[in-house]
Amino acid sequence: MGDLDPHIFAVAEEAYTKMERVNTNQAIIVSGESGAGKTVSAKYAMRYFATVGGSAVEETQIERKVLASNPVMEAIGNAKTIRNDNSSRFGKFIEIDFNKNFNILAANMRTYLLEKSRVVFQAQDERNYHVFYQLCAVSGREEFQELELGHQDGFFYLNQGESPTISGVDDAQCFEQTREALTLLALDRRTQTALFRTLAAILHLGNVEFREEMSGGEEACRVSKGDKSLPVVARLLNVDHEQIRHWLCKRKIVSMRETFTKSMNLKEATSSRDALAKHIYAQVFACIVARINQCLETTEKVYRFIGVLDIYGFETFETNSFEQFCINYANEKLQQQFNQHVFKLEQEEYVKEQIEWTFIDFYDNQPCIDLIETRLGVLDLLDEECRMPKGSDQSWVEKLYSKCAKSGHFEKPRLSNSAYVIAHFADKVQYESAGFLEKNRDTVLEEQISVLRASLDSVVSALFAAEKPTGKTSAKAPAVKAGAQNKKTVGSQFRDSLSMLMTTLNSTTPHYVRCIKPNDQKEAFGFEPHRAVQQLRACGVLETIRISAAGYPSRWLYQEFFYRYRVLCTTKDIKRNDMRATCENILSNLIKDEDKFKFGRTKIFFRAGQVAYMEKLRGDRLRACGIMIQKHVRGWLLRKRYRTVRGATCTLQRWVRGFLARRRTRHMRRTRAAVLLQSQTRGLLARRRHQRLRRLAVGLQARARGLWARQRYQQMRRERAAITIQRHARGLLARRRYAHSLRGLVLLQSCVRRMVARRQLKALKIEARSIDHQKKLNKGLENKIISLQQRITELSGEHSSLKQRQREYDQLAAEHKKLKTESVELRRQAGRLAELEAELEQLRQQLEQERCDKVDLVNEKDRIEREGQDRIQRLNEENEKLRQQILQNEQEKQAKEKESKELLKTKVDLEKSVLNAEHDQERIAYQRLVQENARLEQRNETLERDLQRARGGKTHQRSSSNVSGASEATTEAARDDASDLPSITSDLHDELSDVGYGSVRSRSSEQPERKLEAIDWSKHNGNPDLERTIVVPERKASPDVNLVLKLQQKLKEVETERERLAKRLERLEQATPDSENKQAHDQIRLQDLEMENAKQKADLQKLRQSIASGSGDDPGNDLMLQFHAIQDEVERRREECIQLRTVIANNASLPLRRMEDRDTSEEGEVLMAFETQKQINRQLAEELHLEKEERVRLLQMEAEYREELSHLKADNDRQQRLISQNLGQAQPGQNEAIMLHEITRLTSENLDLREKIDNLAEQVKKYKKQLKLYAKKLKDMGASQHKRQSGYYGAEPGAELLEGPQQEGPAMPVIRHKSVDYVGMFEYKKEDEEALIRSLIFDLRPKTAAVLLPGLPAYILFMCIRHTDHVNDDEKVRRLLTAAINGVKRVVKKRRDDADSLVMWLANVCRLLHNLKQYSGDVAFQSENTEKQNEQCLKSFDLSEYRQVLSDVAMWIYQLVIKLLEERVQPVVVPAVLEHEAIAGLTGRPAGIRGRAGSSSRQLESPVSSEHALDALMASLRKIYRTLCELGVDPEITAQVFKQLFYSICAHSLNNLLLRKELCHWTKGMQIRYNLSHLEQWCRDNRLHDQETGVMDTLQPIIQASQLLQARKTEEDVSRVCDMCDKLTSPQIIKILNLYTPDEYEERVPISFIRKVQDHLQKHREPDTDSSARLLMDTKFAFPVRFPFNPSNIRLEDIEIPDILNLPMLKKL
Repeated sequence: MGDLDPHIFAVAEEAYTKMERVNTNQAIIVSGESGAGKTVSAKYAMRYFATVGGSAVEETQIERKVLASNPVMEAIGNAKTIRNDNSSRFGKFIEIDFNKNFNILAANMRTYLLEKSRVVFQAQDERNYHVFYQLCAVSGREEFQELELGHQDGFFYLNQGESPTISGVDDAQCFEQTREALTLLALDRRTQTALFRTLAAILHLGNVEFREEMSGGEEACRVSKGDKSLPVVARLLNVDHEQIRHWLCKRKIVSMRETFTKSMNLKEATSSRDALAKHIYAQVFACIVARINQCLETTEKVYRFIGVLDIYGFETFETNSFEQFCINYANEKLQQQFNQHVFKLEQEEYVKEQIEWTFIDFYDNQPCIDLIETRLGVLDLLDEECRMPKGSDQSWVEKLYSKCAKSGHFEKPRLSNSAYVIAHFADKVQYESAGFLEKNRDTVLEEQISVLRASLDSVVSALFAAEKPTGKTSAKAPAVKAGAQNKKTVGSQFRDSLSMLMTTLNSTTPHYVRCIKPNDQKEAFGFEPHRAVQQLRACGVLETIRISAAGYPSRWLYQEFFYRYRVLCTTKDIKRNDMRATCENILSNLIKDEDKFKFGRTKIFFRAGQVAYMEKLRGDRLRACGIMIQKHVRGWLLRKRYRTVRGATCTLQRWVRGFLARRRTRHMRRTRAAVLLQSQTRGLLARRRHQRLRRLAVGLQARARGLWARQRYQQMRRERAAITIQRHARGLLARRRYAHSLRGLVLLQSCVRRMVARRQLKALKIEARSIDHQKKLNKGLENKIISLQQRITELSGEHSSLKQRQREYDQLAAEHKKLKTESVELRRQAGRLAELEAELEQLRQQLEQERCDKVDLVNEKDRIEREGQDRIQRLNEENEKLRQQILQNEQEKQAKEKESKELLKTKVDLEKSVLNAEHDQERIAYQRLVQENARLEQRNETLERDLQRARGGKTHQRSSSNVSGASEATTEAARDDASDLPSITSDLHDELSDVGYGSVRSRSSEQPERKLEAIDWSKHNGNPDLERTIVVPERKASPDVNLVLKLQQKLKEVETERERLAKRLERLEQATPDSENKQAHDQIRLQDLEMENAKQKADLQKLRQSIASGSGDDPGNDLMLQFHAIQDEVERRREECIQLRTVIANNASLPLRRMEDRDTSEEGEVLMAFETQKQINRQLAEELHLEKEERVRLLQMEAEYREELSHLKADNDRQQRLISQNLGQAQPGQNEAIMLHEITRLTSENLDLREKIDNLAEQVKKYKKQLKLYAKKLKDMGASQHKRQSGYYGAEPGAELLEGPQQEGPAMPVIRHKSVDYVGMFEYKKEDEEALIRSLIFDLRPKTAAVLLPGLPAYILFMCIRHTDHVNDDEKVRRLLTAAINGVKRVVKKRRDDADSLVMWLANVCRLLHNLKQYSGDVAFQSENTEKQNEQCLKSFDLSEYRQVLSDVAMWIYQLVIKLLEERVQPVVVPAVLEHEAIAGLTGRPAGIRGRAGSSSRQLESPVSSEHALDALMASLRKIYRTLCELGVDPEITAQVFKQLFYSICAHSLNNLLLRKELCHWTKGMQIRYNLSHLEQWCRDNRLHDQETGVMDTLQPIIQASQLLQARKTEEDVSRVCDMCDKLTSPQIIKILNLYTPDEYEERVPISFIRKVQDHLQKHREPDTDSSARLLMDTKFAFPVRFPFNPSNIRLEDIEIPDILNLPMLKKL
């Protein structure tokens, strides 16, 4: 059967065969769409079973009964639909029972969900059940005259579909078949007649007509007296005519105490009649099914059964109701059972055959089934709604919308509120909710059932006799509730019966018949491929094929495969006793790819297409065999013809040759006898000779094989013994290797921990030095005493260590003597012993001399300690004097302040009237000054940019060219020098920033509310209100001349000292190579002095500025702070000396370690120890001498500072007296002169600034040169060799550091590097990938990254990627990139609150992204590459997709950085911008404004007070900018970060200003503008003010708001105000004007002015941009972010991995 086309008999035969062999129950499930042939297929299956399973005695009878049930069920259960002329409108499951002999014993039938609604309604082109049309077709017969039937069009229940006939079907003939089947099934004529009468009564009942009427004011109906159908119904059913007439129009209502009858309206009566008709037909159907089962049952025990399931297929119509819902629900359950069974068999087949197979998941429709049948599913909600007293279809569907909306298989139609859509496995179906509740309840009036139960016809009464009261009674609420408790709904019954069916099917072995409908037009020989494919997909066949194709769809038993394809093999390939080996031989010759087939335990499994390929080979072989047969047959025919001709010829010749032949015969007989005798004799001799040779060969073979077996056994024993020895030897070596590795790891851990401990110690020292500096300035003396005590303790510790070294040396000498004595006794060389003793005596004398020197050093040290104690005492006394002097100065200052306050109050009263009159003129001058200041600032910025462009300088870049490999102290010093540049620039710009706004830059915000007398009026040059109190330039110049001349003189002295040091440096550089060691020492000392000189100059400048500014700080404190800094520097120098001493000791001990490996004499050892001790002593002496000189120099500097401080105090007092005298001497008409003077001053300061920039550039060049020389000398000394190899910056030293001859010193060995040409890539192993990611990503900290090359992790990762590209390892590069990206994500998520970590990984991710672009090979990214970089581009991989992933990761990190920085800055924004009052004299609120509780509470919530808020904000911005620069973030990204931060500052400030009225006045606008000028100046200092970055543009709204508070508010200024506030929205401008509160001398803003401003804004601004503007700024707004391409000029081959990253697994290529 398997080789033939699919047939229903093949499936039936398989089921029957399995029942016999496997001895299990079987089931055949016939499924498909309506009209696909399910019923016919089921009939053929039953016919097959009836044929092959009939017994010898009862075969005919059982067969006929089983087959006879088909026409009966088709007549009462099938109908014509638009898709099928014989569609089954119910489901049936037929069990065919078999006995132990597997003969048919009995049968049983179960039905499911008869479509009762078809009895009363048919859609267009559909029919009612066949039995009605069959009765109408035979209505003309005499025996059916009493039914009073006619043509089917005369009955309402039959003519609704307007399609009464079926093409090719004779209803009368079908009726005869139905009657014969009923007779065969033991239904007598009387019962048949009663059933036909009942069916005819249903048709007549449908023709009963009702008429509407009014009864008691209510709608009612009745059956007319002349109705002809109702009497026929009563007669056919043999019931009371009046009773049926009455209860068709009436119903009974039962209340708690009484029962009454109520009339039904026309609609209710029609529905009641239809329900009665459906109920009668359902009872007839159930009766016939019961009689069939009764006829087919048996009393014998059933052994096995085969079930045939013929159930409706998937249905979807234009209008789908309750029946279609239940049908599709049943198909869902069957489809689920099919999926589980088929795919389970496929998997079990592979498991049973032991085939390697990965199961593919298939579509599971369990969610759809859960949607229908689970709790709160469709059926559950439907039953619940049926139990509700006032339940309706609309309320039920609304519950579905709310409860089932979460399911993915449930949808709500767009254009309907009464329908819902369920996504079944085959298609989506839309169900109309109308009628669902009524069909689910399936209720009939109890009164009508009682009438039928009282029928005189026993058959009719029996139909309803055993029936319990239905769910619907005449009562409304109580009856329905009771009925719901007594009877299950149709949906519940169907669900339970379907569950029983599934249980039955699961207990059997199912077989599936998938019926495919060829077309929808019911045409013969018409095939629509797309419809067939659709049905195959819906029933899961395509899914089965897909899974089978993914596995091994074709399979053969070994025996069958051999029989079919034996023609393709040779005889040597055949092994009769092993079919599998034979099949393997065949397939090895046919199919070379082993993946195309698999060998199971009993079968061979083939991939798709392989069987067809073998069939082709088999056909070719058979074709060749056929040709061979044809060749031989044709040859035989020709030979036969030839023999015939030849026979005729021979006949003629035979008679002629007969005589000769007979004569010759006699001779031949004799010859044959002789030959026979010879053959027998020769055979006997040959057999004897063969047996003898065979015995000889067998004996030789036995001896030889025994010898070979013994030799092989001995060899195996030797090999086993060798393996045992090797195992033990390798184990021993492995244990030794492990012990060695363990020792190395412990040593490495100790080194790493020592390095970490040193760093932690250094960090703790730095932290200890910086904590008390900010908090306890008045405890300088105590700190100094503590530091000196620590110094004494350290010196004592050093003295103890020296004593300990001496004791160790004595012990070593004793041990040496003992060893020498033992050596002398062993060698027994008396002469040599005398010489050695003499030399030892000489060495002892030298040692005693050195010991004496050491005692002198110890005495010198004690003397220094005593001097230090005396100095501490003197400093304490001086500190006490300084304190008394400070107190005296404070008292004098308070007295002066009191006098100045009284004088100023008098002058203010006199000038108040003048100020009132000149207020408007001064504001006009103020606005002009603002414009002029802006122009000068723009000009200044333009000149700076021109200067920078002319020099070709770049900012915010750090590369390997400016990275030094010097020591950490040199790096810190260089940073300190470099940090002076922005501070100097900032100081020079302080007076240029806010001239036009009348503001003054405050150096300190610690005392924001100083009195007017305490103000340093010399710094208030830009305030137009205060300019009037400044003297004219001629008179002002006289008191400043001394200070200026003194500062110039000091500057000249410093310049002279610098030139002298430079000349000395040049002389040292030109020294001869013989004095190279001395030259290196002098240069290092010179550079130290230069750095110290630079620091002292900076300290002096700072001290002068603090004294000149008159900020109120104590100069003595500054001096003490500088003194502490000097002490720290001395301590650092001492630590460096200790480190150098350690290096000397290590280098000195190096020969000793080398000599241990060689057999040397004791003389060399003693000499080496002596030389080492001498070097240590010289180093200690030099250290003490340098420390002594340093102390003397510090004392001299302290005296100079005190003298300078006294001069500065005197100058400050003189200048304050002059300023106080000149406060009242200024004239009001000096504004123009002051403006000209201010312009001249700004121009001169600009020129000075340019000159200083040039000088600073020259200094930077010199510093770079000095750093290079310093690095070179350090290299010659050998002290920083390790740092250049491991490196803090990750790059090789420059070429200039490696060139030139190297000369070893006596104790400083020099390490020379070999020149190697690197290709710029790192090699690593796959197993080291996890350690690489851990060290490079997880263990990396921002403090470590700050001292490395910016983006070094990104460079290392890219160089590893280059190696994977070089070896073309796709998997390796994918794993590396994936692990790196995932690692970065994990680190960022873990440290998302650490801004430094986020910034570090933002910089590295961007750098890796730039590297992937730069080396991608794209022309667009190669414009700035060198030839070497173009050669290093990726060759094998295109990583554009990973570039997109890295861009997304960078965007994510950038957003986290912005969020974290905004949270850090936000608490101080409002106190710093709005509440900080730095301009003295402008404090206080305008009249009429009370204090606001909200602002005070806000100050309490702020982390800092408003006095210190601005400094805190600036400190936060500086820290953020420094972090971004140190960690190597691109300048463009830095600008974007600050653009977003400044927007956040502006948004929070402006929103608070719009909500706080006490901030909206003129003085507060001045304060806000002054505070904002700090932010603008900060942007200029850090080169963030360009128009391209747009950072300063984000502050324009709050700047314009402050200008609006300061602007004149008259009607003539409307247009100017509107033009000035172009960045503010109309609601914001109007809000500020409404909140504006005038000062004491101002008038309130008129309402007319505000209205004119509003009208002007509406007229001149676009409606689409301004009308939608909001009052408050959006604080959550984010600017679009981009990461511009920034190529790197760093050469990959120059990058080295520092040891601090712990990446020993990487190998540079």
